[in-house]
Amino acid sequence: MSQDIRTHEVPADTRKFSMLLPSTRKGAQRARRVAVAQLVRWRLPYETAEHVVAELAANAALHGRLPGRDFRLALSATGTRLRIEVTDARAERLPIVPRPVDGDAESGRGLLLVTTLADSWGVTSGPFPAKTVWAEVELTGP
Repeated sequence: MSQDIRTHEVPADTRKFSMLLPSTRKGAQRARRVAVAQLVRWRLPYETAEHVVAELAANAALHGRLPGRDFRLALSATGTRLRIEVTDARAERLPIVPRPVDGDAESGRGLLLVTTLADSWGVTSGPFPAKTVWAEVELTGP
């Protein structure tokens, strides 16, 4: 008796990385440093991705925080495209579509920056109680 087993095919040149980090300001800072180190290890440009990771991780630590719950940073590089995912435990707190903020405002620019730097970004809900905010960046440069 033959069993049909289907698997999700991942392109051969896909590189993946994932790490749990504490939902704190230091955890968000570490996410940025870890992402840069991983992209350097993969010999990929990191300048744009560094800013996107910093903003998404800061939002997870600030708005997606639940005591005792970490957030997850995941990087997936295929060809010249990098997908950045930050998953937190607050599915009910969806990001607000960015709009220009007052020049004197001390916050509110994070997702506006992500919108500017990333080729696309969005939110995926689940599994409960989590949500994942993702962004895709075209990798250019040396």
